[in-house]
Amino acid sequence: MESQTIRERCERADVKLVRLLYVGNDGVIHGHSIERSHLADALESGVPVPKLVQSFNALGQRIKDARFDAVGEVRLVPDRSTFRVLDHEARVAAVCCTLQEMDGDAAWSAGPRAALERLVSSLENDGAVPSLALESEFHVYASADGGQPDGDRGLYTTDGMRHSHDVVLDIIDALESQGIEVKKHVAEYAPGQNEIVTGHRDGVAAVDDYVFLRETVAGVADSHDLETTFLPHPFEATTNGCHVHLSLWDEATETNRFAPSSADEPLSRMGRHFVGGILDHCSALLALTSPTVNSYVRLQPQAGAAAYSCWGIGNREAAVRVPEVPSDERDAATRIEFRPADNTANPYLSVLGLLAAGRDGIRNETEPGEALDADPGNCDDERLAERGIRRLPTTLGEALDALADDDVLEAAMGTRLFESYLAVKRSEWEAFTASAATWERQTLRQTF
Repeated sequence: MESQTIRERCERADVKLVRLLYVGNDGVIHGHSIERSHLADALESGVPVPKLVQSFNALGQRIKDARFDAVGEVRLVPDRSTFRVLDHEARVAAVCCTLQEMDGDAAWSAGPRAALERLVSSLENDGAVPSLALESEFHVYASADGGQPDGDRGLYTTDGMRHSHDVVLDIIDALESQGIEVKKHVAEYAPGQNEIVTGHRDGVAAVDDYVFLRETVAGVADSHDLETTFLPHPFEATTNGCHVHLSLWDEATETNRFAPSSADEPLSRMGRHFVGGILDHCSALLALTSPTVNSYVRLQPQAGAAAYSCWGIGNREAAVRVPEVPSDERDAATRIEFRPADNTANPYLSVLGLLAAGRDGIRNETEPGEALDADPGNCDDERLAERGIRRLPTTLGEALDALADDDVLEAAMGTRLFESYLAVKRSEWEAFTASAATWERQTLRQTF
């Protein structure tokens, strides 16, 4: 989109501020707001930000070991194709940005969005275009209710639909005004829990849409005087995930490279190898897709979140699910779904990790083994061992150790981003374990 077109749209919509959005190692959406009269320069050259933005963790702490300190700046450069007016907020527009070096057009090597752009470009050069949709679950609730969602429990109940009807309608209207296709709304199991399912898009654009969805849900809820949370385990007996649906397409022939040629197979040979790569790197992937200590409360057996390194057809307890589709839709709709992912992740790194692991599986022709047609939580240890099915990491610390040893994911991220990310996330794990030690002393001191 041309700079002049963006300025004209801002004038027509009486936009006063344009938010320049980015997501850091902490998984939090950040930004700068530019006043409309200064927008032209920002669209052309970006705005400076300190490199230390990549040294903050999700607790708001600046981490000294995360490579970047008070010295050095980069530029927050808008991707003009992502510009959209936010009709649900007064006189505001927004655009997703890439972090670039101060001089020239080179992307900053520690920038998450740029890392995903590089990997998607590499896949496209190999004739494989990733088609993606990120299904996000979240809670809406009133702080006046004591910080707890109200309403009746029940999976997909119409009561749940009616309870959140007004705010969900406004969310959908706001998303569609931004050009984001909404396919359906799901009232999930817990009170106040919802899922908005959006259409697939190619490459980085799908992740940008997800960033806008997060922003839109929170903004619309604010206008209703409601609170929102995307936390993986926000309340007792409830979880929020962010399931990633993914397929690879041949751009020249516009064909789905995961679609099988035989009616007896759920995936093509490439699709199987892609799944094999994901399962091979699954423990390390979790450090990117489920990157907070709270994530691992969600990742329990028989909780619908996936706790084992297996795949299955229509199996919602498998890490990789191949959704069942009608036979006449397999060419278009065959895809995989990665389930142990949540909304605390930096979505650019989450998707980057999945694509890198899958590409590694394709290159090495990694076989995923036979699809599991049972709940792995109901399988005995002998059957799991025979199938090579492992329990996924049960803590953030365990997942980070696996990531630290994963050369494939390090190469995909680049060393500077990889090392800064590990330092930031290790600081969160260390803060958690330190608080647990305090709890242990105080609690047991009362007994002994």
